[in-house]
Amino acid sequence: MPDLDDVLDAVGPRLRELRRQRGATLAQLSEDTGISVSTLSRLESGQRRPTLELLLPLARAHQVPLDELVGAPETGDPRVRLKPITRHGATFIPLTRRPGGLQAYKLVLPPRWGGEPGEQRSHEGWEWLYVLSGRLRLLLGDTDVVLTAGEVAEFDTHVPHWMGNPEDRPAEVLALYGPQGERIHVRAAPAGR
Repeated sequence: MPDLDDVLDAVGPRLRELRRQRGATLAQLSEDTGISVSTLSRLESGQRRPTLELLLPLARAHQVPLDELVGAPETGDPRVRLKPITRHGATFIPLTRRPGGLQAYKLVLPPRWGGEPGEQRSHEGWEWLYVLSGRLRLLLGDTDVVLTAGEVAEFDTHVPHWMGNPEDRPAEVLALYGPQGERIHVRAAPAGR
């Protein structure tokens, strides 16, 4: 396990690399974070030790989790290694690691997941679903569709919605969740075809 000094010494070069990847200047980063240009320069060069108060706004500005600033995986390994989340019997496998903005997940829905259609819910945002295998039933307001492998649905999540797996086998779905509302575009045949 690396010692604290090694971890802190590695933060500066990571900050510099993240800023350069974004094509941002120290002045632009200063504007985004409220941290002075001189402090940013000293952080990147290793002349100033990072503190939580400095790292939090930098993580937000670079759109990376805080732990990536202090313990990033080795450079050159682009694989995302996030832990699956189980909620209400379904498995959500994160495919992105940046907070905010577009989020991607692979969903594994067990047989008959969701049961009979329940209360439709609405919330901020936008959703895009692609069925990898199995079937996905989607209620979207008055629209009731069953999506099969290769079919896509995208919709504004302000529209009340519910989804479930109507089959006796698991369904796998690629899901993108975005912050902006978009108009509904359902690309599937109606249920009962």
